Order: sequence, then C-alpha cells, then structure tokens
Amino acid sequence: MKTSVAFERSFFDREGGALAVLAIVVASTLAALPIGRLSLAALAPGGVLTYGAALDTIMSRAGLRATWATLETATISSAVALVLGATLALVLAATDVRGRQRLTFLFVLSMLISPQVAAVAYLSLVGPASPLLNTLGLAPEPGSMNPLLGRDGISLVLGLHHAPLVFIILMAGLKRIPRSLVEAARIDRASPWTITRTILVPLLKPHLINAALLAFVAGVGNFGIAAVLGLPVNYVTLPTLIYRRLSSFGPTVIGDAAVLGTAVAVIAGIGVLAARFAARQASVHLEDEARLEPFWCLKRWRLPVEVILWTLISVVLLLPGAGLFAAALVPSYGVPLSTSTVTLDNFTEVLLRQQGTARAFGNSLFFAAGSAFVLACLAIPMSYVLARRSPRMSRPLLALIEMPYALPGVVLAVAFILLFLKPLPLVGVSLYATPWIILLAYIARFLPVALKPALAAMEQFDPAQEEAAALDGARILRRLRDIIAPSLFTSVAAGGLLVFLLAFSELTVSSLLWSTGTETVGVILFSLEEAGLASQAAAVGVITALVVTATMLALNAMSAHLPEGVLPWRT
Repeated sequence: MKTSVAFERSFFDREGGALAVLAIVVASTLAALPIGRLSLAALAPGGVLTYGAALDTIMSRAGLRATWATLETATISSAVALVLGATLALVLAATDVRGRQRLTFLFVLSMLISPQVAAVAYLSLVGPASPLLNTLGLAPEPGSMNPLLGRDGISLVLGLHHAPLVFIILMAGLKRIPRSLVEAARIDRASPWTITRTILVPLLKPHLINAALLAFVAGVGNFGIAAVLGLPVNYVTLPTLIYRRLSSFGPTVIGDAAVLGTAVAVIAGIGVLAARFAARQASVHLEDEARLEPFWCLKRWRLPVEVILWTLISVVLLLPGAGLFAAALVPSYGVPLSTSTVTLDNFTEVLLRQQGTARAFGNSLFFAAGSAFVLACLAIPMSYVLARRSPRMSRPLLALIEMPYALPGVVLAVAFILLFLKPLPLVGVSLYATPWIILLAYIARFLPVALKPALAAMEQFDPAQEEAAALDGARILRRLRDIIAPSLFTSVAAGGLLVFLLAFSELTVSSLLWSTGTETVGVILFSLEEAGLASQAAAVGVITALVVTATMLALNAMSAHLPEGVLPWRT
C-alpha cells in the first residue's frame, strides 16, 4: 500500500502541477480574497490600520443590542437543539423502535427546508390568523400578537430547525462506539439504561460538545428565521442589522456592514474552533468492524416511545407543513380552511401572474443548477488534487476551501460586495448588482458540499487502473477523463444534487446580493411576508418544500451507489 501511495504521488508531482495551481487559484479566489477584503475593510478602512471606527460601530447602542440578541437566541436555541437531537439519536441508536429510516429522513428534511420557509410555516401554524387553528376553533383572540414573534419564538424555531444538525453529529459519534463495549456490559448483566448512562453518554461527551457548539454557530449566522420572526417586532440580531442597514442605505454603509460582519465571523469562528477541538477529543475513540447496534428491547414501551418520536417529527415538520399548506389554500391569511374557501389561486398568482415571483423561480433554478454544474465539474480535479497531494498541502487547502461554508452567509455576502463593488482590474467590469455575483457566491459557499462525496469516492478508488494507464503513457488529463471521472460520476452527481438542494431556496447570501431582476425564491418569499401577503408567501414556501423533498428523494434513490456518509439521513 505504501508503494502504491508513493507511486501515485510521484506521478502527480511530475504531471499534476497545473491541477494543483488550479486548486490553489480557485480556493484563493473563492475564499482568501473575499475574506481578506472583508478584514481589510473592517480593520483598515482607507488602508490605515485603526480600531476606533470598528469599536464605535460595535459599541453603539444598536450594535450592542444586536450582539446580545444574537448571543441569547443562539445560546437558547442550541440548548433546545441539543436536547431534541441527542434524545432522538440515542433512542434510534440504542432501542428497537420501528421506522428508523423514515424518522431519520423526515427529521433531516426539516433542516434542509430553508429557514425562512420554516419560519413562515410556524407563523402560519400558530397565532390568531392561522387558517388551521381557525378551522379547528383553537385560534387565539383576534388582534393578539403571534406568540412566535420575538426572542422566544426565534430561539424555539432555531432550536427545532437545528436539532437535526445535532442528531447527525451524534449519530456519527454513535457509529464509532464499538459494539464489543456494549456486549461486554450485557455479559456483566448491566441494564440498557446503565449501558446508556455509563458507556454511551460518556463516550459521546466530546460529540455532544461539538454538536452544541455547531448548533450555536448556526444560530449566530441564521438570517431567515431571525428576519421573519424578529424584524416585525424590531428584535434585531447582527445578521438582520446588517441586512437592515444595507437595504436602507446601500453601499454607503459598507464599512459598518464589514465591521458587523467581522463581529459575526469572530463569534462564529470561536464556536467553530471550539467545536473542532471537541471533535479532536472525540477522535480518540476506538473503532472496530462491529458497530453499535440497537440493544434496548423496549417491549410494551415500544409503542409509547414511537408515539413520542412521531410527535416530535410532527412538531418539527408535519404540523408546520400542514399549517403552511393550509395558509396557501385560503384566499387570504386568517380565513378558515373549508370546502368553500379552498382555492389554488395563490399558486396560480405566484407561478403565472406575478412577473417578479415567476422570475425569482427562474433565477433560483439558474443559480442552483448553474452552481451545481460548475461545482460538479470542479469536484473531479480538485478532489484528485486533495487526495493525491501530501497532507502538508491538502489539509491547509481543504481548510481554506471550507471557510466560506463555515462562515455565516451574511458575512460571505458582505465580503463579496466589498470584493466586487468596484470594476475588476484589466476588464473594467463590475459584478455588483449582476446575477454573476450571486452565482459566484453560491459556488464559493457550496464548494465543500460538492467536494465531500467526490473526496469520499477518491478514498475508496482503487489506483491500480490509473497506475497501469500511467505506465502505458496516458497523461494526467486523459486519466482524469477516462478513468477517474467515470469512477466518480455517481458521487459527483450526488454532490451536485446536494448543492442544488441547498442553493435553490437560499436566502442569507442572496438577501444582500440581489438587485432588480435577480431576485431569488428566498428573497421573494421574505418580501411577500414583509408585505403582508402571507398566503402567497405560504404558496411559495410549499413549492420550495416540494422541490427540496423531490431532490432529497432523488438522492435517496442513489444511496446504494454512494460512499457511506455522503447522505446525512442514511444511518
């Protein structure tokens, strides 16, 4: 095996220099340049290093209030996500409940439906104007405020939305626990509860810390939920403060936006670094071929536990979905749903009559499909470089590539505004306020998503065919075309579909980069909700959720041909 690895690297060193340069240029353009430009604008406005202006922006009344709101909603929501995600992970991994795969699929689906759709769905479910509650006669008194507006609603919906993230991390941790530990405890007649309490939970401690920190980071950078549930009652977080200032004053306040964006990046960065430290602590766990399997036979308690699990799925997905669908089927928000009020007019309105909404669907399809196609093309040579080069080069390069995805979307958007606001050197063309800046930002943000399946496939790739072709005189580009690309095709296609899944209803990045004519589905849904057209916003949300679900089902159908771990809902 060592000889094979040395053989691969020797051939790569001789022929792969151009590919390595391509990977470095791509990573620098998509990550290093935007983030460097953001840091320069925040800390050295006008080219002079100074902290006074940055401190004034952060320490202003609005800055302090937004920072506090960001920290408190992220903290509370991460606690909610940790409790729900950890409970579901332990129950599905340890007990003999039925429908494990369906529960996992639906739970992860609730996270992959975009945050603003989730926020609109929860708003449609509760409150005095809820069509579903009005139909059942359970709606609060007319004129009362929707209970989800403000801090508590944002924290709760963020927690429900990010609970699947905790679940995915903990399921990965549970897979690393050797079955032999549990079997030894069972031989000693330890009860299932004792095994869970004294073996599983202690071994999962680093994963629990990692999951809680990443849920916190996701809460810090979230824009969709904070905007839909917070801005109507003037509860402002750092991402929504950046949006409010840029949407009100445009590029004239880009310096303040850079400072606020850097503050978000610092908070998120501390969380990411702490999470990675926790993940390294988790890496000391033993592994063997016999992975953990359910060991807790619930007997007469199985049905009650299954009812509780399906109730959880209903709270995070089915009930909000029903509320969203009911709101889309009535002529106006607040009208009870009945046979006499059901109408498809909202769907007709947003798909056929409203030019802006129809254009937004077309734009989102273009941005999502375009970024998916470009990234699928980049994934093959870049995954090849990362797999063939020594860790000394590949690890820093991969860390650089992952930065735009790890950073909150609003930070990346501000960085791209700063980088492309002025005309590009030599060509004299500005990308600002054009579709291309959104497409480029999507490519930067979702490159790690496209790379993950391709890298996983490269790790499983048998190099014997490539070695034979190299010895036969085939150059590196021909080997990529004729040997590597066909072997990676399914994984690369899955990566492209994952990018499409995430990009189609994206809002955080596009909310700051869109201009007239380049609206996306996420932007138009938020605009309809802000304008009080809740039923039309619900119709857009239903269509978006259907597209996401269809894409997930297509990926699920490909699962048998993909490396393990590519699809987060396949346990």
